[in-house]
Amino acid sequence: MGRGIAQVSSQSGFDTVLFEVNEDVLLQSKLAMIKSLELLFQKGKISASDKEQIGQRLKFTSTIADCKADIIIEAIIEQKEAKVELFKQLARINSTQTIFATNTSSISINELAKEISDPSRLVGMHFFNPAPIMKLVEIIKTNETGQAVIETIIAFAKQLNKIAVLCNDSPGFIVNRVARHYYLEAMKLLETGLTDIETIDAIMENSGFKMGPFKLMDMIGLDINYSVSNIIWEALEKPERLRPSNIQQQKIAAGELGRKSGKGFYQY
Repeated sequence: MGRGIAQVSSQSGFDTVLFEVNEDVLLQSKLAMIKSLELLFQKGKISASDKEQIGQRLKFTSTIADCKADIIIEAIIEQKEAKVELFKQLARINSTQTIFATNTSSISINELAKEISDPSRLVGMHFFNPAPIMKLVEIIKTNETGQAVIETIIAFAKQLNKIAVLCNDSPGFIVNRVARHYYLEAMKLLETGLTDIETIDAIMENSGFKMGPFKLMDMIGLDINYSVSNIIWEALEKPERLRPSNIQQQKIAAGELGRKSGKGFYQY
């Protein structure tokens, strides 16, 4: 996700720094970005000059001291403590005017805001995967987010050629809250033996959805999808209708996380 956001930013004309502590992951991100831009060039969507300029606007680093910017978008692991610690480190090296945006898909941004020194600078900026293609971005305001920050982030999203939707902080925001049923009901159908994975996906895709629920979970990552389900379920006081699926839990335990592991509901 971070790589996708960085690509969108650089393609939109912004000087962009992609930070990753793991050198191997950083290299993979760089190579994947080069491949993605080359594909866009081959398809005629960008020129050779565009490709070169986009590359020049991108910087890859594993040194947090390089992370100085007007807007910083966090897209790390879905753990509150890790996010808070990162924002504290970034606050120490950045201007007091720097805006901090979190790409969290489910963690309460109000709770994150309580842990940082200036909560008025924190806002949610939830992209969808793959970020270079998906148009929607949820902008989530906390109880403390400054109006100028909200306006800046909405304007920034539009400059990224995204459709910005503003909402208040709540479990799952809008999309993930509504989408729980898409995933959970599909897995309930599978559990009952009513039909199979391929049939469910085919029916949903032929009904107008771009991707069936099982293909979509594999693309997102079963571990991420399951984590979001748990966070929303617990935040809403564990309603039965939103109970996370045992099928998904079992696959995660077996290391079947979807596309990224080579196997999820499908084999890759």
